[in-house]
Amino acid sequence: MEKQTSSCYARFGKPILDFFIATVLIIILSPVMLCISILIKATSKGTVIFCQERIGLSNISFTIYKFRSMYVGAPVYSETPRSSDDPRITSVGRWLRKTSLDELPQLFNVLKGEMSLIGPRPEMLFLAQQYSDWENQRHLVKPGMTGLWQLSPDRNKSIREGIPYDLEYIKKLSFVNDLKILFKTFKVFFDKNTY
Repeated sequence: MEKQTSSCYARFGKPILDFFIATVLIIILSPVMLCISILIKATSKGTVIFCQERIGLSNISFTIYKFRSMYVGAPVYSETPRSSDDPRITSVGRWLRKTSLDELPQLFNVLKGEMSLIGPRPEMLFLAQQYSDWENQRHLVKPGMTGLWQLSPDRNKSIREGIPYDLEYIKKLSFVNDLKILFKTFKVFFDKNTY
């Protein structure tokens, strides 16, 4: 996998593509993000943005941004809710998770160079600490907003269970495959809900 992660595309092309697309999406979606912020603030107590430490490239931690979808006081470092019926999730949060709109603030993580548009989902610190050496190979690339696992039938399972998808992505890392995943992401988003 070293060949793929050190390729010209991985080192230069992918970061440029990430920055360009993230910038365009932030501009286009800024009215949507403003409306979501107002809805969150009007319907539940707490901050609009949820911040949490996650593991990124080379096992370095960073702060991930998401629209808050859970009530204040819900356990921050626990397994991610698997169902929209989870009592920790607010009414607006159910809709955000169903449409994946809670992920939009991660576009700023992409701009900061902490994440990529495409890659493995960023794992929580306490879970990543349990990874074996072969599992840690998923951290050879930046985590992504979308990817093979996120688009797979297994996306509702734990991130750890999706590691084979992550390693397959790294092995086939290329501009063409990234474009395929991007197009499939937009298709899935507009065709059906994520739950």
